[in-house]
Order: sequence, then structure tokens, then C-alpha cells
Amino acid sequence: MSRRNPFDKRREILRQLLVNARRHQKVTQKQLAAELQTTQSFVSKYENGDRLVDLVETHQICQALDYSFVELTNNFEMAVNEESANYNGRNQKDEKK
Repeated sequence: MSRRNPFDKRREILRQLLVNARRHQKVTQKQLAAELQTTQSFVSKYENGDRLVDLVETHQICQALDYSFVELTNNFEMAVNEESANYNGRNQKDEKK
């Protein structure tokens, strides 16, 4: 059974969007954990990439932060597309060398 790479760039983008949303709301990990009825270590672990969150958990986090799930997914899509364009641009430059 293969393990998912928690440091895949897309997962890093999602983590950063969730961290930024929490910080923008001026909510601590402990406060968010209380809202989610879980532990602070749960929040810390997914923010650090030690734990992956699924779609349902991501939706719950958005609700707890009053962050539109649709906005999150739109921001995620834009960031992934930008990363992909940057990656392709770097590869084209490398091929020309």
C-alpha cells in the first residue's frame, strides 16, 4: 500500500490556505480545536503536514473559521494552476540550457 506524500506541493498549498484563514480570523490553534471539538495537536499536525485532512474535515475547518469552502477551493485552484505554470516555466528554461 502506498502512502500519500504529505509534502506534495498541492497539500502544501492547502495547508497554507487553511493556516492563512485561521490567522486572518485571529484564531489560535487551541480556539479552532475547541470549535472543531478536537485537540490542539490535531490542528498543529495538519498545519505542519504531519497529518492529512480529508474533504469533510476541510469543510468543517472552513465552517469553524467562517471561510467559504467555495472560496477555499477557488483559491486552491488558482494557486495550483500558478504553481503548475511556474513549474512548467522552470522546466522550459532548464531544457534550453
